[in-house]
Amino acid sequence: MPNSRQSLHAEHHPDAIKRRLAAPVQHSYLADAVLGAIDGCVTTLAVVAGAVGARFSPTVAIILGLANLLADGFSMAVSNYQSARTREDQLKRVRRDEYEHIAHVPEGETEEIRQIFAAKGFSGDTLENIVTTITSDKKSWVDTMLVEEHGLALETPRPLLSALATFAAFIVVGLVPLAPFLIVSLSPSQVFPTSVIFSMAAFFAVGALKGHVLDDRRLKHGTETMLAGSLAAMLAYFAGSVLRDMFGVS
Repeated sequence: MPNSRQSLHAEHHPDAIKRRLAAPVQHSYLADAVLGAIDGCVTTLAVVAGAVGARFSPTVAIILGLANLLADGFSMAVSNYQSARTREDQLKRVRRDEYEHIAHVPEGETEEIRQIFAAKGFSGDTLENIVTTITSDKKSWVDTMLVEEHGLALETPRPLLSALATFAAFIVVGLVPLAPFLIVSLSPSQVFPTSVIFSMAAFFAVGALKGHVLDDRRLKHGTETMLAGSLAAMLAYFAGSVLRDMFGVS
């Protein structure tokens, strides 16, 4: 605890604060990777469980699993790319609009700044000094409007990196349920149970990693993620079994 407090005080020294605020914003793409990893494992395990429930051959399970893994991984990466690109484009559009508003209706934009900070409890000369300071620099003025009026972050993640993080995690963790089908030493009766065990371990590891990043209980997040994956596998297995019987597949 003493060392932790010393570190906390050191991080809030004026020089440390100045360096931290001057440094460029570094986006973490771990959230994209965690989402991709969970979705990749759930998706592939569900396909494998459905194939096993329908009593398809291991070869069919592998083919379906790999095809689904690549297609869904690419689809999810594209969706994440488009989402990040949309946030980036929205920021540019709103920034452009705010510059135009300042150019054409500066009094109205000044009043918006005044009301924003009045709502925060500032008044009198203090409020007017804040308004004058912010509106004296157009970039600071626009940045303030982006954050306070529109609720936008001034920096957005890079769309391509967001997509790559999602796709890589989706593929890597999504291969876990398929791995036992490629182990020739396993008997047919051992393949699916081993796939489930591998997948549960992967779910727990990804969930625990999420808990570590959030500085929250790793066991809780690991268990929750593992249970969600288990439910998806059971639904897929029984769906495959029921549909096989429904369509009379022999």
